[in-house]
Amino acid sequence: MVITLNVTRVKNFVILGFPGLSPQFYGPVSAVFFFFYLTIVVGNISILAIVFSEKTLQKPTYLVFCHLALNDFTFGTTTLPKIISKYWFGDDLISFYGCFIQMFFIHYLGAVTSFMLSVMAFDRFIAICFPLQYRVLITNSIISALCGLAWLIPVSFMLVIIIQTISLPYCRSNVIEQCICDHMSLINQACGNNAKSVQVTTFSLAMFSLLLPLAFILFSYVCVIVVIMKMSNTAGRTRAFSTCSSQIFITCLFYLPRCFVYIANTFGISLSLDFRIVIILLYSLLPAAVNPIIYCFKTQDIKKTLVRKLKTTKVGMEIKIWTL
Repeated sequence: MVITLNVTRVKNFVILGFPGLSPQFYGPVSAVFFFFYLTIVVGNISILAIVFSEKTLQKPTYLVFCHLALNDFTFGTTTLPKIISKYWFGDDLISFYGCFIQMFFIHYLGAVTSFMLSVMAFDRFIAICFPLQYRVLITNSIISALCGLAWLIPVSFMLVIIIQTISLPYCRSNVIEQCICDHMSLINQACGNNAKSVQVTTFSLAMFSLLLPLAFILFSYVCVIVVIMKMSNTAGRTRAFSTCSSQIFITCLFYLPRCFVYIANTFGISLSLDFRIVIILLYSLLPAAVNPIIYCFKTQDIKKTLVRKLKTTKVGMEIKIWTL
């Protein structure tokens, strides 16, 4: 005799956030997240506005910066408003499909960033290792096509993940032990024999989207560093390294915390839930907030353009005040 288990699908999920956080700190925490969101929005929109308004900055390297800025802005807008709403207004409910939409964008945009960083590494690899061929091999059209692929490639396997995950029955709990609806938190609430296979499939696709670009990035920057170290001219070596130092820092900021979490999981290192949430939020949100600052202060062209625009604005305001 076959017994059919009728499982009722949950209508909403509850965002737990930091389980050890006292209610008296809800206000300060929401203020910190709000500050993060403002930094992400203002910083990344400023980068887009500066590059698109200045024709001299419309070069391959800065086009990649624009794609990353758009990605970071979208990621912050997808994740932070719900966290702020939870701690500011006590709104910890998110609809069933709303949670899966957020999960899709969280992992999709993370994969896009990974592929985008490999495009950035390719740009620096050609610029340093094959400088005479750079203008031929790296053009705005080629970089735009590569960035387009970086947006397009993750769509296919993210659709596989979202379809497999959303089709699972959810009968354990509707509490998401996170500040965001990530795949791990959702799959922990699923039941049925297919949950494990979906988890394995998702892990394999996640490793593909992270490790394949990382392997190319490591190869590119190793080659770049070797070429730089072989330069006899100290000034040329310093100038060459300065052109890729910001990209290397951005890449480390994205990958190192992720590698720490994966290594901890692999070797069974026990991490408290609050600490794990903090690490995940740091490697998810910190790059989006810090990247525009790195672009401005480590990239001379953007830095000079920004200073010039600020001076022009200041002069314009002084003239307006004087005429009044």
